[in-house]
Amino acid sequence: MTTELRVLDPADWDKWYAVLELAFGGVPEADEERKLWQELTEHERFIGAWEGDRCVGTAGAFTFRLSVPGGAVVPAAGVTMVSVAGTHRRRGVLTSMMRRQLEDVRSWGEPLAVLTASEPEIYGRFGYGVGAYSAHGAIDTTRVRLVVPEGTDGVSLRVTSPTEALDATEAVYARLVTTRPGMLERRPGWERLALIDPPGDREGASPRQCVLAERDGEVVGYAHYAIKPEWSFAGANGSVSVQQLAGLDPVAEAALWRFLCSVDLTSSVGFRSRPVDDAWQHLVTDLRRCEPTLRDALHVRLVDVGAALAARTYQTPVDVVFELTDAFCPWNEGRWRLSGDLEGAVCVRTGDAADLSLSVRELGAAYLGGASLLSLAAAGRVREVRPGALREASVAFGSPVAPWLPHGF
Repeated sequence: MTTELRVLDPADWDKWYAVLELAFGGVPEADEERKLWQELTEHERFIGAWEGDRCVGTAGAFTFRLSVPGGAVVPAAGVTMVSVAGTHRRRGVLTSMMRRQLEDVRSWGEPLAVLTASEPEIYGRFGYGVGAYSAHGAIDTTRVRLVVPEGTDGVSLRVTSPTEALDATEAVYARLVTTRPGMLERRPGWERLALIDPPGDREGASPRQCVLAERDGEVVGYAHYAIKPEWSFAGANGSVSVQQLAGLDPVAEAALWRFLCSVDLTSSVGFRSRPVDDAWQHLVTDLRRCEPTLRDALHVRLVDVGAALAARTYQTPVDVVFELTDAFCPWNEGRWRLSGDLEGAVCVRTGDAADLSLSVRELGAAYLGGASLLSLAAAGRVREVRPGALREASVAFGSPVAPWLPHGF
């Protein structure tokens, strides 16, 4: 039977979502979580692969705005809920959905597409590069101390519920978006994602808690966390799980980390998805005992190369011609001249000789400053044509702070 791609009809959402759930293991989500995703679904931007009335594939693209180096917030399609029924693998269903989706994103005038990958090796062939990484770890608070900056004692802390603190925490988050590439502006409804806390997902931990950092009556930071009590014959051995932590300045963040590392009856503080240059690693007295690990986070795809490269700024003046290959989105193929600095940039097609040769995947990896063009060249993925062009472009594409995706989608 012929497979047809169709825009998602709201009446088909349950059937469509059931295919997605089955592809990810078949464990039903909690009602509150499922309801939120249904409400956030932008049906006109979601597609399904259908054989008659049977759905065999799913894909969607949320409307996002993503921060980029220089502080601009750029339209980006948040690719999500991608799945293919196990009965229809290796039939071209995924490829057809990815191609249709990128054509749609281009028609919407959005220069970027981004995603988080359940299996990272899948999306490189569609032009996505790993543009931001995240750090994970667990601080052994029985052996590791924190050395906090001067002024930390001037920050007061107040424990409350995430719901009661929602307006204050969202205000802090909004102020931080343009300070670090890779962060997403929160559109209406997305603030509720931080409140989803199904009891079945807690694995013995407490309901989610919130601590606010305040100075002179103003909220300057917050952390969402849960506590998992554990006991051995020797005594308490509980753990703290950090779900979110944000501060408007280093002192506020340090006060939050110190609080979390001193919760009674606990001996460790675990965290996931922190920036790779996060300050916690310089506060601890023994990084080795914090078990730091690195993981891919945000995968970036340039849908309109000219618009995307012109939307960000560059650390040093750059004037370089790229010879770009992009078999999946052929409208990007060819030579592009990028001229820019800290004030802005222009990127246009050109017939001039190429300085660097690469694919759109490498541009996606370097776009937010998360991977250097030099390191990609060392892996054989960027070729220098004009001597000196590689170093010039690699430095220019850098970011003073590492890109970071604060939450999934």
